[in-house]
Amino acid sequence: MKLNPKQISHLRGLAHNISPVVMIGNQGLTENILKEIEVNLNAHELIKIKVAGDDREARKTMYLSICESTNATPVHHIGKQLVIYRASETIKEKNKIHIPKL
Repeated sequence: MKLNPKQISHLRGLAHNISPVVMIGNQGLTENILKEIEVNLNAHELIKIKVAGDDREARKTMYLSICESTNATPVHHIGKQLVIYRASETIKEKNKIHIPKL
């Protein structure tokens, strides 16, 4: 999903008040972590992920890898927190988050 800067800004504003739902520890990005991210994306659409470790490049790589493997849109990466968005995939479920068409 391709979002314009205004839409990403809207999502960043929504993400400001949410807490991280997935924590990535020293073992890095594992299969179980990816499954947990999938579950939370299906449930919430917009999630915040907290990453342990001080290597900024490793976090960037992890961020892009998560977005690629889950088909999510990167929203924000600041410090050790990553924010990603993926619209609900099921037709039965309406999107929980309304993104303005700007």
